[in-house]
Amino acid sequence: MENIYRPGKGTWSIISLAALVAIMAAVKSAEAIIAPFLVAIFISALSAPVMFWLTRHRVPEWLSLTLVMTGLVGGAFLVSSLIGNSLTGFSENLPTYQKRLTDVSHDWLEWLVAVGAVKETPDVKNMVNLSAALGFVGQSLNSLVATLTNTFFILLLVVFILLELHCFGKKLYVLSDNPKRTLSYFSRFSDTLNRYIVIKTLMSAATGTLAYILLIIIDVDYPLLWGLIAFLLNYVPNIGSVIAAIPPVLLALIQFGPVQSGGVAIGYVAINSVVGNMIEPKMMGRSLGLSTLVVFLSLVVWGWLLGPVGMFLSVPLTMAVKIAMDINEKTRWISILLGSTDELPEINDYEMLSAPEKAADKPTSD
Repeated sequence: MENIYRPGKGTWSIISLAALVAIMAAVKSAEAIIAPFLVAIFISALSAPVMFWLTRHRVPEWLSLTLVMTGLVGGAFLVSSLIGNSLTGFSENLPTYQKRLTDVSHDWLEWLVAVGAVKETPDVKNMVNLSAALGFVGQSLNSLVATLTNTFFILLLVVFILLELHCFGKKLYVLSDNPKRTLSYFSRFSDTLNRYIVIKTLMSAATGTLAYILLIIIDVDYPLLWGLIAFLLNYVPNIGSVIAAIPPVLLALIQFGPVQSGGVAIGYVAINSVVGNMIEPKMMGRSLGLSTLVVFLSLVVWGWLLGPVGMFLSVPLTMAVKIAMDINEKTRWISILLGSTDELPEINDYEMLSAPEKAADKPTSD
């Protein structure tokens, strides 16, 4: 009888790791194709409840789809126009901000010389690089143009995804070996994703609106631009709100001085504390099911793989991986590691410490 080689756990671990690296390399190389597709799925998940609501109220499917797509196109055009006009005006006023920034920097450096912190005043003009600022604005405009170029492709994908949603469950039922379980997991993922997207969108809108009102009160230039940026970056977990606060804080410093700049910073901290740390967790409840560390690591990993799109969609993508790992018994341990402590059973310290002793006391069968 021939001996059949059966790989051990160590071999399977190496094979699994190699497969994971190969998949990540493939995703990284296909970023230009995968990123628009993921954006289309995100928009479809946000639009599907509206379309289903219209269909349930006896609106024909073709009319429901037309209304939803009209709203999406109109919203995308409005947001892109507002951001484009604001960025254009901001780039035109950069020389003025450059002069003000130079004056503010010079005053601060003179104060540092007066108190003995530095020996002499350095050349402020060489310290403040206007070309770098112009380059940053140019890159932002180029990114906006690139996004608008993919808009038609993304909207076309959204149309096809929405058209396929009503029969997707039937396809899963036919293809799956265990249809009931598969449909249960798909329903769970769909409900969790829709809940996360809707709540996150509402909280992002609240954050952007409050930031806009704050900047209007303090009279910071381009409040609408910074409000829209606060809305968009609020989708990026952990660091998005911090990044969104930096431009208006610096602009307030250039326009008015440290007092108003500090007011903007305090206002942003208050907004993010109330909306992000108090209201949003209560509305989310336990539906997210991801640990804080996993959320941060997913931001880094998906951001590296898919760029800004990966950062925006890091939480939904990780939720999808978690639910997919939970389906199979062999990969459920990955789902447990990705999950939060709220999903674990209640085990006291005594039970954890006594578990090895109980295992050792069990009689072994001959």
